[in-house]
Amino acid sequence: MFCDRCGLPATDGDHTACAAARELEPPRFCPSCRRRMKVQVIPTGWTATCVEHGLREG
Repeated sequence: MFCDRCGLPATDGDHTACAAARELEPPRFCPSCRRRMKVQVIPTGWTATCVEHGLREG
């Protein structure tokens, strides 16, 4: 598993700042494969798409 904000392994280091930032912004990296996702922010939320793992919404 990877951090969906910084892309680093979730078990490496402290991701407290990443978790705080994720409260306000969509994920940037796929937590499964670490690929950069295509992100679209809309007034009602966001969508993030990984070419390997598909769509995530929030």
